[in-house]
Amino acid sequence: MSDQTGNDSSGSDSSTGGTAGGGSTPDAGAVDARTVLVTGATGYIGGRLVPRLLDAGHRVKVLVRSPEKITGVPWFDDVEVVRSSLDDSSALEEALQGVDVLYYLVHSMAAGSGFEAKEKAMAQLVAGAAAAASVRRIVYLGGLHPRNTALSTHMRSREAVGEVFLSGPVDAIVFQAGVVIGSGSASFEMIRHLAETLPLMPAPSWVRNRIEAIAVRDVLYYLVGAAALTEPLNRTFDIGSRDVLTYAGMMKEYAAEAGLPPRPVLALPVPAPRLAGLWVALVTPIPLSMSVPLVQSLQHDAVSAEHDIDTYIKQPDGGLTGYRRAVALALGKERDGQVETIWANAGADADPLPSDPGWAGHRVYVDERTFASDVDPSHVWTIIEGIGGRNGWYSLPLAWSVRGWLDKLSGGAGLLRGRRHPHHLVAGEVVDWWRVERIERGRLLRLRAEMRAPGRAWLELCVEPDGTGSRYSQRAIFFPKGLSGRLYWLAVLPFHSIIFPAMSRNITAAARRLAAEEKSGVAEQGAGGPGAGEARPTP
Repeated sequence: MSDQTGNDSSGSDSSTGGTAGGGSTPDAGAVDARTVLVTGATGYIGGRLVPRLLDAGHRVKVLVRSPEKITGVPWFDDVEVVRSSLDDSSALEEALQGVDVLYYLVHSMAAGSGFEAKEKAMAQLVAGAAAAASVRRIVYLGGLHPRNTALSTHMRSREAVGEVFLSGPVDAIVFQAGVVIGSGSASFEMIRHLAETLPLMPAPSWVRNRIEAIAVRDVLYYLVGAAALTEPLNRTFDIGSRDVLTYAGMMKEYAAEAGLPPRPVLALPVPAPRLAGLWVALVTPIPLSMSVPLVQSLQHDAVSAEHDIDTYIKQPDGGLTGYRRAVALALGKERDGQVETIWANAGADADPLPSDPGWAGHRVYVDERTFASDVDPSHVWTIIEGIGGRNGWYSLPLAWSVRGWLDKLSGGAGLLRGRRHPHHLVAGEVVDWWRVERIERGRLLRLRAEMRAPGRAWLELCVEPDGTGSRYSQRAIFFPKGLSGRLYWLAVLPFHSIIFPAMSRNITAAARRLAAEEKSGVAEQGAGGPGAGEARPTP
């Protein structure tokens, strides 16, 4: 159950000072800097790897389809951004000119007819472009799996991509990692929600399978180290913590580290991966499209067959991170609001909202609300930027919860994805079933819906000065798709007539409470201070 859609490392989850584990640099790190190109930089692992490559002294280029998704990251101005896609061979070859190392961190959780063939064809195109540009090395992060065993579709696809690179003209290092543990990783969120939601966990028989997890800090440590290796290498490396547990044991160890009561796991004599995937989708933030392949990848033991990586990259200072320690680090980062990236931020691109929906060539429905108050705009903005997640949506929480569960049941995102940070947002990241499409800090937040609906939807929250106070504006926009979209809008109108007026009032009321707390010294001054996290939805 590898998280190659991305993985976490931040602060105590990962090291600082240029490496991804324990504060030490791999032996190969004391060589000349490389020019590297990172694909998948908007994903979970890629978004963590880029700053660590920069810290290690490498020149970094990132290839992304939508650069606006990374404009808010701290390292944006330190990299060369190439707007392109991996299926454009000429643009890719041009981007790879002068590149020493290519990081291939792309893997879709999509499914359907032709999925494996498309993944393999993409890898072949990339391998050819890398050879044409005289790239020295390709580094790929695949999944840890047993040999000579029938694999799930997604694990088989990852193995095939690795084989494409290993059989190509450019030397490749293919890391094979299992369950990756770090704040915000899909595997960690799955374990966390299962353990915290269920006091008794009925589970399929695969929970007895042996799993070797790896801390995300160690995954990144090896990825950074691969750029500095000088000798020719073309092979796979199994990487893991050397700490082997059953999957049931991992859930029990999580519960113990999180201070929960013991969590008995009842292993049922039925594999049922699809049914288990549906159950995981219902009780965790992981959508059905991702939960099924994640669960399918757990059907076999996932334990390192060799430790040859130790010959080329020494272990970090203090050794590899054990499972229990990785859980503690991840929980600490989530508790402190210092999660750099989360699995859900690696979402699909979508068309943005036209600047004037009325002239967009669509039938459009709009619900607009405004609310004037004597509250300073900065306090209103603090509440706006902190919306969603644990702070909720400031109106009828039961209605939002019901809609979230309906979305989950239909295979959508639901409300369980939460948000990366309780106070701050950047373009491209998720907030429950929404994604931040645009943010003008202090003034405008535009969210694009990723819930299942017969049409496209946006929610805009805006605040502007109004005399000595402020004017809060709220706009829900819906582009219906066919007759079903129009009927859907009519069906939700009665709920909107209650939810949206209450939302505008309650956001303003929460801002007023925040201002009062700040004035009395309860909260720290400034948007995004600790006081921002104390605002709570008004029922």
